[in-house]
Amino acid sequence: MFKNIAFFAYLLISSFVFSQNTAMSSAEAKAFVTKIYAETKEIKTLQSDFVQTKKLDFLDKNIVTYGKMSLKTPNTLSWKYTKPYQYSIIFKDNKILINDQGKKSSVDAKSKTFEKINKLIVGSSNGKMFNDPEFSVTYFKNGNFNIAKFIPKSAQLLKYIKQIELQFPKNESTVSQVNMTEASGDTTNIVFKNTKINAPISESEFSL
Repeated sequence: MFKNIAFFAYLLISSFVFSQNTAMSSAEAKAFVTKIYAETKEIKTLQSDFVQTKKLDFLDKNIVTYGKMSLKTPNTLSWKYTKPYQYSIIFKDNKILINDQGKKSSVDAKSKTFEKINKLIVGSSNGKMFNDPEFSVTYFKNGNFNIAKFIPKSAQLLKYIKQIELQFPKNESTVSQVNMTEASGDTTNIVFKNTKINAPISESEFSL
């Protein structure tokens, strides 16, 4: 169960851009992080539709799913998959709530591992994750995006996650894509669309 939870939890948080990426200088990286902090500190809520593409080594065809992500600071987060199946995972009140096509369950999120997961996801909306001591961070750029690559330092996290990258469109402060490489080599890409910042969110979005 934990592997599935970790997989869904890390979905908010990267991007592979192999072509024409160059490393930022120290001054560029500092300016980028400062900009993200400044422009996201007033974010209270964030909503976005997403398309997720999962590539598994043993499957020839990619798995594509659709859904909606909702975030409310300081630490409430909802992922709801709507197509081709229904699956929800909600981080709320130190609990992880799961609805797997009508089968509901909950997991205590007070463990250090789950605290890190929740902190990492919420931090992706306000830049605080750049200072997370559990990750080493390097910064890159290309013609369209600024990119932050995160490598877990924790042996526990490295059992599941090899690397995470966040992709920010130039002149924007919120993540547009999330890519993750698991320890197995499988990859997950999430593209966010129709993002709304500080729009009212119904409490029903954070319940099963």
